[in-house]
Parts: sequence; C-alpha cells; structure tokens
Amino acid sequence: MTDKIDLKFVAGLLIGALVMGALVVVLMSGGQDGERAADQSVPMPRGPVGAGASEDRGEDAEEDIEEAGEEGEPFTSAGPPPDIEVPDGEGRVVCPAATRTVGDARELQTALSTAEPGDSIHLEDGIYVGKFVARAAGTEDKPIFLCGGENAVLDGGGIKKGYALHLNQASHWRLVGFTVRNSQKGVMADTTDGAVIQDLRVHDIGDEAIHLRNFSSGNTVQYNLIYNTGLRREKFGEGVYLGTAESNWKQFSGGKMDRSDRNVVRGNVIRATAEAIDVKEGTTGGRIVGNIFDGSVLGGSKHNDSWVDVKGNGYVIEDNRGTETNEDGFQTHEIVKGWGTGNVFRGNTIDLGGGGGVGIKDTAGGNTIDCDNKVTGGPLTDKGQCT
Repeated sequence: MTDKIDLKFVAGLLIGALVMGALVVVLMSGGQDGERAADQSVPMPRGPVGAGASEDRGEDAEEDIEEAGEEGEPFTSAGPPPDIEVPDGEGRVVCPAATRTVGDARELQTALSTAEPGDSIHLEDGIYVGKFVARAAGTEDKPIFLCGGENAVLDGGGIKKGYALHLNQASHWRLVGFTVRNSQKGVMADTTDGAVIQDLRVHDIGDEAIHLRNFSSGNTVQYNLIYNTGLRREKFGEGVYLGTAESNWKQFSGGKMDRSDRNVVRGNVIRATAEAIDVKEGTTGGRIVGNIFDGSVLGGSKHNDSWVDVKGNGYVIEDNRGTETNEDGFQTHEIVKGWGTGNVFRGNTIDLGGGGGVGIKDTAGGNTIDCDNKVTGGPLTDKGQCT
C-alpha cells in the first residue's frame, strides 16, 4: 500500500509540473503578442541614448523623464493662443500634391514607417492620437513631406510623457501646416539634417515645443505658432530648443559636445514659460531672425529671465521683436569655456515691459551688439556700450 501511494504522489507531481509549464508558455506567448499589437496601434518613440536619465541634472539642462500618467488623457487646452499674427516671409516651402492620404493614427504611422524620398503624405482633418515616429530619410533633391491643415491634430495622449512627433535620424523632411499638442515634448528631431518645420501650431505641451538635438544640423524652424508650453514643468517649457545642455551630453549625445549647427529659427510667434529660444553650448552658426516673443507667462525658475539665451557661438540674432519679460530681453552665457561668444545682435526691438533688466545682457562677453537694437523700459546693455 505504501509503495502504491508513493507512486501516485510522484505521478501527481509530474502531471502538475507539465500543466504549469504549458500555462507559462501560453501566457508568455500571449503577452508578447499583446505588446506587439500595442506597439502597432500606438507607436512609441525610440528615444536617444539616455532617455529617462536622472532628474538630478541642474536647472539648465533638458529633461526626458516620463512621469506616470494615463495614456490617452482627455485633452483640455490651458488657454487661447496669443493674439499675434504669424509673420509672412522668405523661404517658405509649398506642399506638393499628395502621393498618400491618411485619415487615422494607424494609417499615419504606417505612412511614416514606409515613406520614401519624394513622398508627400497628406493628413486629413481629424485627431491622430499617438506618439508618431519617422525614421526614413528623404534626400536634398527629394525631401519627404508631411502636410495638413490646422484641424489635422497630432495628439500625444498626455503631457507627462513622450513626443507627439519624433524625427529619429530622419533627414530632409518637411513638416507643414498641422497642429501638435498634448505631449511631454511636441516635435523632437534627433540626428536629423535638412528638415523644415513650418506653419505648425504647437501648443499645450508638458515641456518644450520643438527641439533639435543630437547632431541635428541645417534645419529650419519657421512661421510656427507656439504657446502653452511648460504645463508639466514651467522651467522646462522652452519654445524652440537647439542642442543639448553640457550636463546631458553623456546621456543624449554619446558624451560628446552636441554639434547641432547652422539651424535657422525664423518668423515664429512664441509665448513660452521658459526661453522662447534656447541656444545651447556646443552649437554654432545659426540664425534667429524675425521672431515675435510674448513674455507674459515667462517664469517657473530664476533661470527663465529672458526671451532668448545664447550659449553657442557664431549666431546672428536679428530683427526679432519681444514684449514683456521678467528681466532681460536677450542674454549670453558661458557655460563651457570659450562658448557663448562671437554672436551678433542687430535690429531687434525690445520692450522690457517693467522687467527691470536690460535689452541684451552680454554675460559671456565677446559678442557684437549693434546700436540699431531698440529698447523701451530700460538700457540696451548692462555695460552701456554698443557698436
């Protein structure tokens, strides 16, 4: 009797082990299929090296930290746009006839994933919820267009995480005319050259609206309307961000100086909680021209005290117009030795609006401030000199 009981006990153990093993295999297989389905329906951006780095980064660095939050949070605008008309000007691109028309999020991501040089993707009016990624590259002669009207809306599903649209090593794109909203960051370009970002409405964003980084050069950001930034963290709510802060080179540019060079920021209307335009150390040779800055919501940090911070070299900052600031209009800074110099400021119109600072504060030194810059509400420079 004892031997029979032992045999039954052993047999029961073996059968139980086989059943449990089969269940594990089934569950693992189903989980993997579920993950693939989620990736296809709501595409996630492929972040650069170091995405999700520690938040102990200093006041002046960018942030890519994703907070917990429900995916697909209902959208509610933080307020209306500034009552300022976006300028018209040179260098506009025109969308060609569509080679492909999309009407929902799945079709859009498929079109982005399969795009080829010369393609022209047209967005029908509607709300496209997701985090969309383009990795294909156009060419200088055959760029890839993504075009839509103001009522074609890319909605990132919530301001706590992700990019609504990510150009990831996707050079020579033309993003024209549509709306981007409701994401941690609006449009992110990593290792992207020769792109044009034009006529977009980028608003209700957790941090910065448009960011060119990780060796993204020769791009143009023009004639966009940017507002309601910094809804997650005011101090990170820049309008247009060029390059990477030195404190984040290790995480975002492989430990190297982020040479995102020769980028043009032209004719944009920007109302942001942090700098309207932030030019980082290590970047060179760009132009900031003809933009309009509304500093009425500038704040969130003692460092957010001007419309434009220039920490790069060899920039031309001209014919911009700004109203209201909590201190200065423009500033230069030497974050890394030898940087923040060789820049030219000319033809800018500055209304400090009681900010109590100066029009152009040349902290770094070695920059040219022309006397044709016009200031109301304070002196032109902190040193009382112009050229």
